[in-house]
Amino acid sequence: MKHILILLFSISLISCGTSKTVRLSHKVIKGNWNLNQVTYSEPGIYNVTLLNDADKDCFEGSSWQFIPNNNTGVYTISKSNCAVGNRNFIFTIKEIDEATGLYNFLLKPTDSKNKSQNNVGFRLNLAQLTESDMVWTQTLTVDGKPFTISMIFSKK
Repeated sequence: MKHILILLFSISLISCGTSKTVRLSHKVIKGNWNLNQVTYSEPGIYNVTLLNDADKDCFEGSSWQFIPNNNTGVYTISKSNCAVGNRNFIFTIKEIDEATGLYNFLLKPTDSKNKSQNNVGFRLNLAQLTESDMVWTQTLTVDGKPFTISMIFSKK
C-alpha cells in the first residue's frame, strides 16, 4: 500500500508540472523587449484602449521587461503626449488553447508590490515567440465579426 501511495504522489507531481515547451517559453521571453507596432485585422480607425491603460499610439514604442523566475514584469510608456511611466504586471504562459492552437498568455496589471488593485487580467494569445520576435493577439467581436488586435514585439 505504501508503494502505491508514493507512486500516485509521484505521478501527480509530474502531471502538475509545466511542460517543456512552456519552460522554454519562459527562457525565451526573459529580458527586455520593445513593442514596435499594434495592428488591427480590419482597416479603419478604432478607439481601442489596450490593457485598460492607453491607446495604440501610446503603446507603440513602449519598453517591456519580463522576469520569468517570479512571473513579473514592467512596461514603460514614454511618449510625451501619453500618461508616461512604469506599469507593473504579473504574467503566466499556459498550455496550447485547443480551439486556436496558440498558447494562452495571461497578463494582470499590479502595483509595484505585485498586488492587483481590482483582480482584472487579460487573456491574450502568444501567437509567436522566437529569440528575437514576439506577437500577442486578441480576437474580439466587432459588429458581429471577428476583430483581431496584434501586438508586435522585438527583443532588445
